[in-house]
Amino acid sequence: MPATLMDENQSGRPGNAAGTNTTDEAPRVETGGLIGRLKRIFGFGRSDETLRESLEGVLDRHAEEDGTESFRADAKSMMLNLIEFSGLRVDDVLVPRAEIIAVDACSTVADLLEYFLDAGHSRLPIYRDTLDEPVGMVHIKDFLGWLNSKGKRRRNGKAVTRGAGGWSLSATDLKTQVSELGIMRELLYVPPSMPAPDLLIKMQSTHCHMAIVVDEYGGTDGLVTIEDLVEEIVGDIADEHDEKDELISRVNETSWLADAKTEIEDAEELLGIELLSEDEEEEADTLGGLIFHMLGRVPVRGELIRHPSGIEFEIVAADPRRVRRIAIHAGRPAKTETKADLRAEATGSSPASKPAANKAADEKVSS
Repeated sequence: MPATLMDENQSGRPGNAAGTNTTDEAPRVETGGLIGRLKRIFGFGRSDETLRESLEGVLDRHAEEDGTESFRADAKSMMLNLIEFSGLRVDDVLVPRAEIIAVDACSTVADLLEYFLDAGHSRLPIYRDTLDEPVGMVHIKDFLGWLNSKGKRRRNGKAVTRGAGGWSLSATDLKTQVSELGIMRELLYVPPSMPAPDLLIKMQSTHCHMAIVVDEYGGTDGLVTIEDLVEEIVGDIADEHDEKDELISRVNETSWLADAKTEIEDAEELLGIELLSEDEEEEADTLGGLIFHMLGRVPVRGELIRHPSGIEFEIVAADPRRVRRIAIHAGRPAKTETKADLRAEATGSSPASKPAANKAADEKVSS
């Protein structure tokens, strides 16, 4: 069930957050800030895309006139990302529900310890029964503090802090449920349509750096941390424990292996082809979504799906709910096909998709 969370300090005392709801209005983001001033400089009322192009042009011209690089590449990139960030919504940056790493409130201390070790995160959301009933989050510092307080051996009523045998947890302590620890902190609850800058300000003002994204029915859509928001401006933030995972990698001259979460734009740039037409751009954001759009169903492992551009997608790993890994094979451009033809071929219901042996059998029967 679980998620990508973050590593950063959070102020405020821990407490039992079950049943709490921090949906109070946060200070509103004023448009008269940096973004507002930039828009006034380069033309009030312009779209963020136009503003980005104008700012980029001004920086380039300034560098040419001075004959030096006035702004480092990373600083320039952050300034341009900041403009784009002003137009993002929460649903543009959230961690999808299927990728949330969360812990049931009925789990034991031993279970929670395993979750922290496996996830490698400093915060884990806690839920009751299902992810649609989040009750708070646990910070690793609070958890370690609880373990330390319970694990110190006591002799004559005094804690023993020295020596290798000075720390121990009883079987009873390890079976304590997470809901009984008294270390849960509050969560924020926000809608998918909330502007990302507004959420950043709210997290800063409330000192609550994790938010659950809820839909109109109160169900959980995803999760956002302050790190997710900051990364939209400064780029990926990796610590010592983060493993660098390439979403798409080249296998040989004509094949690639990709995670289903690979953005379509990244795949198009790497492959040098257009995977979605302008009319279909809103249909999918990832390769997994593209496969769903082409087939109209969840594919099975080993299935081959041919794209009109000529490339083939091979499902390397999948489960009944989603695609996980995809192999991409370059091929010859396909003939122009309708969407119905493409789906028929992908699902194996068209004559072109039948194996050669089946075709031969059909011809023999007809003769």
